[in-house]
Amino acid sequence: MTKGRTVATAMIGAAALLLSLMPAGHAAQCGNGPGGFETWKREFSAEAQGKGIGQAAISALMQTNYASATIGADRSQRSFSLSLDQFLAKRGATTIVARGRSLKQSQAAMFASIEQRYGVPAGPLIAIWGMETGFGSQRGNQNMLSSIATLAYDCRRPEFFTEQLYAALKLVDRGTLSGSTRGSMHGEVGQTQFMPKNILAYGTGNLEVAANALSSTANFLKANGWRAGAGYQPGEPNFAAIQAWNAAGVYQKAIALMGRQIDGGGGAAAAR
Repeated sequence: MTKGRTVATAMIGAAALLLSLMPAGHAAQCGNGPGGFETWKREFSAEAQGKGIGQAAISALMQTNYASATIGADRSQRSFSLSLDQFLAKRGATTIVARGRSLKQSQAAMFASIEQRYGVPAGPLIAIWGMETGFGSQRGNQNMLSSIATLAYDCRRPEFFTEQLYAALKLVDRGTLSGSTRGSMHGEVGQTQFMPKNILAYGTGNLEVAANALSSTANFLKANGWRAGAGYQPGEPNFAAIQAWNAAGVYQKAIALMGRQIDGGGGAAAAR
């Protein structure tokens, strides 16, 4: 064990002792800016140990850094305020649809197998794949655990990201993820950009592999009410499952529209 790790372990132990003397219900306090991040990590690590998180994950958490780039991205998600036409143009919808149609043909057996199991056709899955990572070409290069720990520490949405952080630590304990796993600005990983809680709930294998990521995405949609054979445009039954995937209305409509164009159908209701 290195000297640094020995010191970190001692500090965690001291924080755990302090935590045991505090009133029930105490939790590590959120903060703004990098100044309090190291103290917060020690407090959170003690809490996580008390909830059964193993030493491998605790060590990985203690090595995280405050992710300034993640905070910047979290504060400036301007594309979701665009009109649908503007959003489609910015995201390269024409290219996604053209390549998506080609992939639907070249990977027909894979998509048929996924649809048989989950009831989700190729179109919306391919649209999500293209939108999220450009079909796997842009999966992000941020340290996943640092991004999520920073957002759990930050006071904007600490409850949501605290849950994600606990899920990430469980995945590190299991060996599914590691302290060096890379992802996008908010900690999303894999070909279709899953957050840790969704990996735990719906993951069907290594999400860096397209077939696993697409199966996991279909599993998510099915769990959120997808009905085989039903339409997925706004106002149709399966649109609610697309809404569960992403909270931004313009994103939801873009997925429905591109999915329909890739599938060559997908429901009678207009996507706009």
